[in-house]
Amino acid sequence: MEKLPFASLGLSPELVRAVEKLGWLVPSQIQARAIPALLGGSDIVGQSQTGSGKTAAFCIPAIERVDP
Repeated sequence: MEKLPFASLGLSPELVRAVEKLGWLVPSQIQARAIPALLGGSDIVGQSQTGSGKTAAFCIPAIERVDP
């Protein structure tokens, strides 16, 4: 799987900047697959090793969908 930047996942520029500020330049495999699906409104089940970014894969789209 090609490593694409977070900006390619359909996130807002503000959230991409926040993620990059944390030092995350490219998403992990679980993030690259889960984020676009969750942003699109799909329900998913993901399984990955500890430390692979599962929590961020769930939380980033949740934060994106919050209406301030």
